[in-house]
Amino acid sequence: QVQLVESGGGLVQPGGSLRLSCVASGGTFNRYVMGWFRQAPGQEREFLALISRNGGFTEYGDSVKGRFVISRENAKNMVYLQMNSLTPEDTAVYYCVGKSDAYVYARREEDYAYWGQGTQVTVAS
Repeated sequence: QVQLVESGGGLVQPGGSLRLSCVASGGTFNRYVMGWFRQAPGQEREFLALISRNGGFTEYGDSVKGRFVISRENAKNMVYLQMNSLTPEDTAVYYCVGKSDAYVYARREEDYAYWGQGTQVTVAS
């Protein structure tokens, strides 16, 4: 069982940037495909990004493509989400997720067995 803990959320002005971090424990990190989702109030959870076990493959949701970048450091059991050009529509709780199989075509909530507790990101002036 892997445990995921996010950090780095907070308040940022429109047009600003923020980097979220997620540390994993309790598993062999380089055996997990990792990703990020978010959920805004009153909305369903939205797929943002995923990264393959070795970091060689990434995929993004349409709403963040070109603005967000996912990366990982397997030696540190860390996955990151660099968020740029933030708008108020990016306000949400952001979740780090993981799954133990190698299949990378996974954009649904149910594809991921492991979830962090979430970190709040608020974009406002």
